[in-house]
Amino acid sequence: MTPDTIEIDGASAYERGHQRGVAIRAALPAGIRTYLDLFEVAGVSAERVRAGAEQTIAATRLWCPALVEEMLGTADAAGVELWQIAALNARTEILSSASGAKPGECSTVVNAAGSPVGAQTWDWHEELSGHWHLQRVRATARSFVGLTEHGILSKIGMNDAGIGVMLNILGHQADRADGVPVHLVGARVLAEASTLDEAIAILETAPVSTSSAITVLSPEGAVIVELSPLGAAVLRPVGGVLVHTNHFLDERLSAGEKPGLYDPDSQLRLGVLLERTALEPLPTSAAELVPYLLSDPDDAAQLCCIPPPGATLGDRWATLATVTMDAAARTMTVSAGSPAEVGTAETVALVASAGRGARR
Repeated sequence: MTPDTIEIDGASAYERGHQRGVAIRAALPAGIRTYLDLFEVAGVSAERVRAGAEQTIAATRLWCPALVEEMLGTADAAGVELWQIAALNARTEILSSASGAKPGECSTVVNAAGSPVGAQTWDWHEELSGHWHLQRVRATARSFVGLTEHGILSKIGMNDAGIGVMLNILGHQADRADGVPVHLVGARVLAEASTLDEAIAILETAPVSTSSAITVLSPEGAVIVELSPLGAAVLRPVGGVLVHTNHFLDERLSAGEKPGLYDPDSQLRLGVLLERTALEPLPTSAAELVPYLLSDPDDAAQLCCIPPPGATLGDRWATLATVTMDAAARTMTVSAGSPAEVGTAETVALVASAGRGARR
């Protein structure tokens, strides 16, 4: 099923959040309930969820108050509490303290030679497959488009300067839920960054408390910025190629990696991507990168994630969407489902362009 696309162009952060809340008000309560159930199954008590959410609100207010105002607008319009919206935006941070729970599985490949193009899978819990949408956001410093979950300000996106953001969750032993959520960090990059260097600066200075790999595309080049509570590392293309799954590639940060979180799945997926990208020059079309992310159900490396029979909440992993990006064209495409379904599912193209009220 093709997700809805919502339009956001309020003059203030609160108004933009309010517009978001109105658009998702009917569907949001069910998504919140599912996340609260997921946190409980993962061993995170309701008290810890709320405490973590409120800590991330405080950290975000110090770093970028507008993001808190936007979350407040969403909460008010949807008739829920601010901490609940914050918990959605901080779901990665909250799950980082879960006992044995994996925070997410995604695979990314980028041709960074020439004009960068990229593709990634978004793997998440199947129970949340109906709780995401597409968006067009204007009236921020940079207009942007993207895919995100209900209540979360941003996830994967592209702005009108050609700055694209893709996301892979990582795990570090120092991860905790008291910093600025990685989803809000990505939202700020999309709303403010005009160049690759500006995007890197936002990422390197963000006071995060949970780890992730943010792939940034731009017309001038592409990088992956690995974030952890201990700092950031910028990964440059090797042979014009960037690939990432769900473990650290930087030697310094990998020393503190949370043991057993993704082993050996992430390493297997990365190995397949490295083998495929080494065979021949990568295509210059974003759409032609999608086959690099294909896998069969019985493959050791599950690039296309399929929930096993009988799995329950917390273990029902599925590839919910496949995304491509073209930085020069300021375009991203989104197909619901895995790369294997791209040929049959409807693909939505989103073009980031300066819109009404966008500031320069």
